[in-house]
Amino acid sequence: MNGRASLERYEASLRGLARKSRLRTLSGRAGLDFASNDYLGLARSKRITGAVIAALAAGTPVGATGSRLLRGNDPEHEALEAKAAAFFGAERALFFGGGYVANFAVLTTLPQKGDLIVLDELVHASAHEGARAGRAEVTEAAHNDADAVNDAIRNWRARGGAGRPWIVVESLYSMDGDRASLDELIEVADRHDSFLFVDEAHATGIYGPDGRGLAHDLEGRDNVVVLHTCGKALGASGALITAPALLCDYLVNRCRPFIYATAPSPLMAVAAATALDIVADEPERRDRLARLVALAAKRAEGLGLPASGSQILPVVVGDNARAMALAEALQSRGFDVRGIRPPTVPEGTARLRISLTLNVGEDDVSALFDALAEEWEHRP
Repeated sequence: MNGRASLERYEASLRGLARKSRLRTLSGRAGLDFASNDYLGLARSKRITGAVIAALAAGTPVGATGSRLLRGNDPEHEALEAKAAAFFGAERALFFGGGYVANFAVLTTLPQKGDLIVLDELVHASAHEGARAGRAEVTEAAHNDADAVNDAIRNWRARGGAGRPWIVVESLYSMDGDRASLDELIEVADRHDSFLFVDEAHATGIYGPDGRGLAHDLEGRDNVVVLHTCGKALGASGALITAPALLCDYLVNRCRPFIYATAPSPLMAVAAATALDIVADEPERRDRLARLVALAAKRAEGLGLPASGSQILPVVVGDNARAMALAEALQSRGFDVRGIRPPTVPEGTARLRISLTLNVGEDDVSALFDALAEEWEHRP
């Protein structure tokens, strides 16, 4: 077998994706930002930049140079974790390199053999993959349906399930922009002696008192674990798991993605800690974002499109090719709106994902919807 022949199966797979209008390519930033998760506009914050520069000047290393259990545990990591635990109201926080690895880490480590993981069917792919790579039994529940979660656990118990259930949800869903029914879910968790694992990726910094998230009143409970990503509204990178101290100790001792990974850059810990300060000190950022959300909802409804009520506004097109053509038309007019296709979203629900951030203003939002109205009318 020559070298080219050995690549044939990969080439065939890519051709198959192209036939389904699912072939992906990388593209850079261009046009007004209606695609990123930089909801509060902190990625280029002068205050965060200044804090990182000051840390470098004081001798903070760029790289951690090792895992946290070797020589990679820097004071900046511990300072961030202490600040995050206090900010979110948890006993302890643990810093990971990103939201994907944090989801994967928790779900391959904390649920034990004999336990049950109940995933909302639309929860992040990293949660699905972490659950299936772990030791517990896994099932899915209909999206945002607490009764379906309750039934899944009850049926598992009836079949002899004797461990602990784990309910896994996002507080604000990344592709639909809708909120989880956390009040109902914690009742289900308490009823069945379950853990509730809440991914706050798209809510941290934006919702709740001082931007502490939609699960803010559940933090600190023994049966609640929360994930706060630092690479979205906080404008940095990495992720924080907030949980009872005992569970964090267990992760430090048993979690392979924590034990064997080089620690995140100490500079990212500085950036994330500064972002938490900004979120607390500058509520006007959330107020400005709320005004953009209200304006976008009004304009969407004017086009007969449902409004999510959040900074994530899906425009479901259905067909993959049509969704991408509509995205490209808007991009050609200076609006960076991206098309989202399966498997990221269910088959037949390809869409535009309009993301509202403080990198744009109200005039920009109005201009986007004017352009969308024109392109929507002329879409094939």
